[in-house]
Amino acid sequence: MRLSTKSEYACLAIIDLAENYHKNPRLTIAEIARHKDIPKKYLEQILLILKRGGYVTSYKGAEGGYTLAKKPEDISIAEIIRLMDGALAPVESVSKYFFKHTPVERSPELLSLLKEIRDYISDKLERTTFADLI
Repeated sequence: MRLSTKSEYACLAIIDLAENYHKNPRLTIAEIARHKDIPKKYLEQILLILKRGGYVTSYKGAEGGYTLAKKPEDISIAEIIRLMDGALAPVESVSKYFFKHTPVERSPELLSLLKEIRDYISDKLERTTFADLI
């Protein structure tokens, strides 16, 4: 599994919103970009994806900004990575949610090893929430 820059920035944005969840829940794009050193234009695209996915809510106007749509403890790292990048599995033929046949299937031993890796990564990311990271 390899995270894209989009996933990395999405996780950083969620972490920033989670860190401010109880004290200042609404952050502007400029604030998040500054806090986590994310390019603003890229962050705008990421926040739109997170909004469509139901993870953030946006508000317009002078008091506008973004907040988490769920509590930090209710958002797993796996959810955000899947939203941004798709499968957590090292190859699609061992993916639970994005299965697709691959050449690895020709070796049952290799396939089994990659399933073990998928299970470890998936379990760890499913059990870790953004509340755990703050």
